[in-house]
Amino acid sequence: MMLIEFKRPQLEDKEVISEYFWNYPSRSCDRTFVNGFLWSRFYNGGFAVIEDTLVFEDELNGKYSYSYPAGTPENIKKAILCLEEHCREKGAPFALHAVTPDQFAQLEQLFPGKFQIEYNRDWADYVYESEKLATLSGKKLHSKRNHVNRFMATHDNWTYEKLTKENVEECFQMALLWRKENGCDDDEDKNEEMCVTLNSLRLFEELGVVGGILRVDGRIVAFTMGEPICEDTFVVHIEKAFADVDGAYTMINQQFVQHECLDYKYVNREEDTGAEGLRKAKLSYKPAFLVEKGMVTCVEQEEEP
Repeated sequence: MMLIEFKRPQLEDKEVISEYFWNYPSRSCDRTFVNGFLWSRFYNGGFAVIEDTLVFEDELNGKYSYSYPAGTPENIKKAILCLEEHCREKGAPFALHAVTPDQFAQLEQLFPGKFQIEYNRDWADYVYESEKLATLSGKKLHSKRNHVNRFMATHDNWTYEKLTKENVEECFQMALLWRKENGCDDDEDKNEEMCVTLNSLRLFEELGVVGGILRVDGRIVAFTMGEPICEDTFVVHIEKAFADVDGAYTMINQQFVQHECLDYKYVNREEDTGAEGLRKAKLSYKPAFLVEKGMVTCVEQEEEP
């Protein structure tokens, strides 16, 4: 058997990748073309269609892992067998990354007792009810309503607008200033995220993302971008606001959901990557649930001395 050839996703691959993800949906933020395309350069990622399923390969520090195949159960079983053979030929252990509980339950049905999963809390996506993010109603979100009210009282001349080709360059310049103010050039993780942010803006029309902008006195103070991930869930990929504009993050979050996300029951605001401050902030919005994700390995591999 020949090694499977994975290729880095390009813009021309958007249709085929998006079709697989849409036909075999998940609420995991990993199952979008945008994330696969924008982050592939940092994880040496590529994709392949194997037995009529879509699979992404990640390589980090010499270790390989694969996404859970997007396809029918019958074809997923065939694809897993192909991936195992692929790993044997490479002399690498078999592993699947970012596998959700639903996916692992399916895997257990296809291969009873063969695999195990270790969930990683840092990978879990935060999913919220869109109506609650839009209204901030209820006792639990009282402090968020206060942030919004204070913002509106402090800034008489604020506006929300949709990201367009007419204002994207201004948004790009705001992002460059945000990068400078937040020391991204001195932090590898922040720099990678900022590269993804800038590329999202540069290619927002080609990628098909939806964006929103918050202005105060005509100046952009916050922006955000996302896309539908399945029929009932919208995923927010990027959100940036100036720290010295009190309430800007809360305001852009609420305004974006009000204007762009109310056709969807849920909003996925992605993971916290283990960052303590980010985790606290995401939990403060009271998620409806988390999409857990973990690493799958063969039981036999773990038992070897």
